[in-house]
Amino acid sequence: MKDNEEQGAGQRLYQRARQIIPGASQLLGKRAEMYLPDLWPAYYRAAKGAEVWDLDGRRYLDFTMVGIGTSVLGYADEDVEQAVMAAVRAGPMCTLNPPEEVALAELLLELHPWAEMVSYARTGGEVMAKAVRTARAATGRDKVAFSGYHGWHDWYLATNLGAGDALNGHLLPGLEPAGVPSGLAGSALPFAYNRLEELERIAAAHGDQLAAIVMEPVRSEGPAPGFLEAVRALADRLGAVLIFDEITCGFRMNTGGMHQLYGVEPDIVTYAKTMSNGFAMAAMMGKRSVMDAVQRTFISSAYWTERVGPAAALATVAKHRRIDAGRTVAEIGARVQAAWREAADAAGLPIKVFGIPPLASFSIDHAEAPALTTLFIQDMLDRDYLASDRFYATVCHTPEHVDGYVEAMGGAFQRCGEALARGDVRAQLRGPVKHTGFRRLA
Repeated sequence: MKDNEEQGAGQRLYQRARQIIPGASQLLGKRAEMYLPDLWPAYYRAAKGAEVWDLDGRRYLDFTMVGIGTSVLGYADEDVEQAVMAAVRAGPMCTLNPPEEVALAELLLELHPWAEMVSYARTGGEVMAKAVRTARAATGRDKVAFSGYHGWHDWYLATNLGAGDALNGHLLPGLEPAGVPSGLAGSALPFAYNRLEELERIAAAHGDQLAAIVMEPVRSEGPAPGFLEAVRALADRLGAVLIFDEITCGFRMNTGGMHQLYGVEPDIVTYAKTMSNGFAMAAMMGKRSVMDAVQRTFISSAYWTERVGPAAALATVAKHRRIDAGRTVAEIGARVQAAWREAADAAGLPIKVFGIPPLASFSIDHAEAPALTTLFIQDMLDRDYLASDRFYATVCHTPEHVDGYVEAMGGAFQRCGEALARGDVRAQLRGPVKHTGFRRLA
């Protein structure tokens, strides 16, 4: 651990947090160790548009995941803030229900003509647990086949009971099922995206027990021709509920879900993150025949009835559609992806670029990838950019912001390429190498 003048107030506060808050942060993706251990600023004083000020008042341009994918309209969007302040002044909580939740349901159903009912939560993990519980109630079955990352709840982590590493191929290694009841073993069955044969094997062995097939319609790669259609057909044949998790990919390329662009309708779709631009809100919507099962099981929470989340979502979704935010962020993301490729080629840095443009990522194709990525983050921080191997575009990333980032990133890639050629990548780091998965913090 560094203990010198290079550590700012945010990192010093983070070291205190490690002592009194388990894991230091409530979200793995906000741990300083996932970026630049001992040097990441960790806490913010203010955020606006694409700009962030740390506790020392230093200004950065945010070219990471921008609030972990929550803020496609940029930080502190004025239209959303005004709607939220009006909700706060009117009273954020009451014995009666907020009318905004009905208006939001009407808007979401207008955007999704295939759906008939809407239900709410406040976080992505919650709404996925709600969707899976609803599917189990609707079918009277227990098992779930899934692909990808879907949160922290028992239904999902149950797949790691036993061998303990079944989730390693689903975005995040190192997830231990400690605290998950052993009786859930065998209830969650993973299959790889675009590997229809793996799902078919699950169907052959457990088809009459499958309550749901849960998946993101897209993540790091798009669907192979016919893949989503085949999954839809298989769900129909089995009588399983098809759940599309669009908590990350939704409201990126369009105002609504990626499934709309692919022309495949699920039975339930879930949203969070971008639907409310930084305020806690989540929704699931779907067909009445499935959604009605919410009333056959007990799913209830006081803060799912507060006013701020629906007010923020109403303002966000309306503005997202009005300004065609999906088109804008797709164009920005595509430019950054092209710039990564060009700069890496010029620097002799072996990288792979993937993801839909608004959810752009790169990986360094080398054994020293973690150290090289850490060096990239360190160099970009020195240039006043919060940067990583992911970039989630917002409408507030102006052409001038992107021009500056591309220039800075080119210099950082060049430094990484030169360090790789010399063989002294780790010697260039001023702290430890970043973490790449879940680890217990000492």
